[in-house]
Amino acid sequence: TGCWLSVSAGLARAAVALLLLPQVPVPWSRFSAWLECVCVVTFDLELGQAIELVYPHDVKLTEKEKTSICYLSFPDSYSGCLGDTQFSFRLRQSVGRCSSWFGHEDAYNRVAPVTLQKEHAHFHGYVYFRQVKDVSVKRGYFQKSLVVVSRLPFVNLFHSLLQVIAPEYFEKHEPCLETVCNEIDQWPAPVPGQTLNLPVMGVVMQVRIPSKVETPGGSPVKQPQTEPSLTAALIDLHVIRCFQSVLIHVQMLWELMLLGEPVVVMAPSPTVSSETVLALVSAIAPLRYCGDYRPYFTIHDSEFKEYTTRTQAPPNVILGVTNPFFIKTLQCWPHIIRLGDLKMSGDLPKQVKVKKLAKLKTLDTKTGIYTAYKTFLHKDKAFIKRLLKGIQKKRPSEVQSAILRRHLLEQTESFILPLERYLESLMPLQRSMSPWKTPPQIRSFSQDEFMKTLEQAGPQLTLKGDWTGLYRRFFRSPNFDGWYRLRHREMTQKVECLHLEAICAADLFTWTKDKSEVEIVDLTLKLREKLMRARKHQLPVKEELLERLEQSIQTIISSLPEDLQTLLHRQ
Repeated sequence: TGCWLSVSAGLARAAVALLLLPQVPVPWSRFSAWLECVCVVTFDLELGQAIELVYPHDVKLTEKEKTSICYLSFPDSYSGCLGDTQFSFRLRQSVGRCSSWFGHEDAYNRVAPVTLQKEHAHFHGYVYFRQVKDVSVKRGYFQKSLVVVSRLPFVNLFHSLLQVIAPEYFEKHEPCLETVCNEIDQWPAPVPGQTLNLPVMGVVMQVRIPSKVETPGGSPVKQPQTEPSLTAALIDLHVIRCFQSVLIHVQMLWELMLLGEPVVVMAPSPTVSSETVLALVSAIAPLRYCGDYRPYFTIHDSEFKEYTTRTQAPPNVILGVTNPFFIKTLQCWPHIIRLGDLKMSGDLPKQVKVKKLAKLKTLDTKTGIYTAYKTFLHKDKAFIKRLLKGIQKKRPSEVQSAILRRHLLEQTESFILPLERYLESLMPLQRSMSPWKTPPQIRSFSQDEFMKTLEQAGPQLTLKGDWTGLYRRFFRSPNFDGWYRLRHREMTQKVECLHLEAICAADLFTWTKDKSEVEIVDLTLKLREKLMRARKHQLPVKEELLERLEQSIQTIISSLPEDLQTLLHRQ
């Protein structure tokens, strides 16, 4: 009887009404497509760190969020950062708060790569901190941070923005900030696949947000500019700078990230801490890192007790810290990377050693990776040698970073490819789609069944080791869970598209010839709901197919008695 979807007439009416609502412009909607707000954090002699200013003024931050931003916007006193310092942090949003980006969020995330999608539950903070001697201040120092808060993980872009606006703000204060925010409110929306020109303070920042279908690691497209131009990559971290003292352990670090293991990065400054954590998270791109990660974490953080408790195993999180107090507090964590100032051994960076966790006891703990972890795969010695040789020959760091990124990307893609092939085998065949029946189900993922496919369709890399053991461990990680949920959702959408195509290809009017009025009305409502869902969720179905379905619906309605036609036209 064509019963592939159950829908009430009332639901259909409500859905149509929702779609026909006029789109009222929202104040600061363009600004909020990029930023949540801009904050100025200063040091108050009585209060300590305090928010001096939030712009736009009507932005609603909870007290908990304000407190977190205050503490995360200043380097720890142990860091001793004089002059200008840039770093980033990530904080959990308060429960129950609403996004200020409204409907744009889903539209952007549908097209953006998973590693560049807008976050629903976290804010990213990008900090420009200045500490200089000032005799007019009681403490003898001027200490202030300009902080850009966003749901977008565009590290390089927002740090480039701060390099343009922060020095000017420290000279001219609030009027300058108001001007900048009004300029940002004129920016075009972040649209993946387009090159965007973002003017601010006489400079045009030019960026390209890649779309899901583009090759990872593509470079921004340059266009001639009449104004001063700055081409800013979104997240172009100098991974070689972050990893130069741990290059011989790149394989271990990649595996720890792939498996979502709890990791602490102890660094000499928030800059090194945040850059290293973000470089680690990006090491498994294009796979999304699905654990929590904090590029810079302090003892004042609201999650401090949650992450330092010894009553349960450490959570799947990467913490970037600078306070030596964490050495004692996080001793129970299974993987700790202790970074110091870079030391050279001749013309090469001195490589840190892997050490036993038992040696992590004193505040003057030496640099090293403290872990008992044994890699599943062997090191690629030829690749490490190539990178070290590049340092000796003074190969530009951008080139070295590109070589390292390509290597990590190929390793991740090689790991994921067998999983993708297996998923494809779980999809129902297109010929099994009937316009008159509920679409067939996607088969369940079987780990054992997948393992049997590895012999014929395993990773194509020549890297030797226990690939089977790595996959089994991966299945227990948050990254597998996140990847599978996302892919299952996409596959479900694909099945819906195939079913819709089968419906559009069917002769619906002929089917109605020997059916009762009740059955025809039921079919009409279901077809409308199907059409509405396709447009609302922007299913990748050709517009002419949807138009053909709309025409079929009208033809079916016109064959009914006038009273039913009138009723259906009101729906």
